[in-house]
Amino acid sequence: MTNDTGLSYEMEAFLVWMRVERGRAANTLAAYRRDLHHFAMWVDAEGLATETLAPSDVDDYVDMCRASGEAVATTARRMAALRMFFAYAVVEDIRPDNPTALVDGVRVPTGVPKPLSEEDVEKLLAAVTGDDATARRDRAMLEFLYATGARISEMCGLNLDDLDMRGRLVRLFGKGSKERVVPFGRQALSTLEEYLARDGRDLLVPYSWSKSDDREAVFLTNRGRRMNRQKAWDVVKRAGAAVGLSDDLSPHSLRHSCATHMLEHGADLRIVQEMLGHSSISTTQIYTKVSQERLFEVYKTHHPRAQSSRN
Repeated sequence: MTNDTGLSYEMEAFLVWMRVERGRAANTLAAYRRDLHHFAMWVDAEGLATETLAPSDVDDYVDMCRASGEAVATTARRMAALRMFFAYAVVEDIRPDNPTALVDGVRVPTGVPKPLSEEDVEKLLAAVTGDDATARRDRAMLEFLYATGARISEMCGLNLDDLDMRGRLVRLFGKGSKERVVPFGRQALSTLEEYLARDGRDLLVPYSWSKSDDREAVFLTNRGRRMNRQKAWDVVKRAGAAVGLSDDLSPHSLRHSCATHMLEHGADLRIVQEMLGHSSISTTQIYTKVSQERLFEVYKTHHPRAQSSRN
């Protein structure tokens, strides 16, 4: 039975446990809440109860998700949330068994990141012109994302005291609030200094702060609030549109490009792993495949004997 939030009391308790005991980030918890709400609505509509749900019921839920036409990755993510919730339910004696344990996993086709070419990155970083506060901010954001490989949420959560301008270092808080320190280059430093100068960020500071947390934010919206994910997406999209780049362009494209270009220029895989904040090096190894494919593409295009043979 669900409460006013659309979730059962057990699900609400699970989310509290995930936050307090497992230290999950706010964005992660929000995603779990959405997926559990989706499942809870289906359970209610079917006249079922989470306490007595059978594996066949979970199979039916997966079939419904697939039939709805949603992305395979979305269904897989929903199942991951359910597996975590029901594992918690067993530990807390809410039910004796985990009905997801015997349900086949949802296979997601292996995705390969699509980085920009170095030439396209140069175009993108040069797309923002002008000297007003908004232009300074947008240039600094683009340079920062490419220089550090930061996730969009990490950039939006950046505070002024996370920046070490003299050492060209930044403290980032990744998934699960894991902290890491990442260097950035001179060009990113230059655009940050330009933005943080008197005619930059200061002009975006509001008469009064909407939230006390906004006061420390590095990147502010035009209304003087902490930059959020949607606004950051808009900055990247506008810059991409100005230079004719693909509709698939996103802030994550710059993260992919940072990793790929570093590996192409000889960076050690472990260093790139640390920089991106990957918990497993297997995640970082995806970018070696990208680099190999790029190498083959360049070879086919430029080697004089790659495409033709002599009789």
